[in-house]
Order: sequence, then C-alpha cells, then structure tokens
Amino acid sequence: MQRDSETRLTFVWIGLSLITLLSWWLGGARGHATMDRNAGITFGVLLLAAVKIRLIMTDFMEVRHAPPLLRRLTDGWIVLVIGSLLGIYAFGVGLRP
Repeated sequence: MQRDSETRLTFVWIGLSLITLLSWWLGGARGHATMDRNAGITFGVLLLAAVKIRLIMTDFMEVRHAPPLLRRLTDGWIVLVIGSLLGIYAFGVGLRP
C-alpha cells in the first residue's frame, strides 16, 4: 500500500510540474513587451490554478481520505474562490457576453 501511495504522489507531482509549465507558457505567450489584457489567457491560467489547488488538497493535504463533508467543502471553497476571481476579473475588465 505504501508503494502505491508513493507512486501516486510521484505522478501527481509530475502532473503539477507540467501544469506549472503549461500555465507559465500560457501566461508568457503574449510577451513581456505588451501588457494587454487577454481574458482567455487569464481564465485559462486561473482554471489551471484550480486544478493544481485540487490536486494539492486531495493528495498532499490528504483530503482524499477525509470524510465526505470535508471533501465537498474543500471543492466548494475552490469553486467559490476561483469563481470569485474570474468574476472580479470579468467585472474589472468590463467583459460583456
């Protein structure tokens, strides 16, 4: 059982590293010379951050083995925070549907 857990954590760590590289690449795609706002890139980076937060909480903070209520609360917290950030960004930029 210990070996399976270590293997899982290794794959999660590799996944987190790949997501970090992807968000770095995505965020740097516009170049450093311009400071233009790009909603697609911002939303993409924040959604990748949500995935990273969930992986860290479930595997490294061991919420995976917590009672179901705690798992639902942590998932709800992620949705609330990322949703709030996306809403603030959309409101601040003045995005219109």
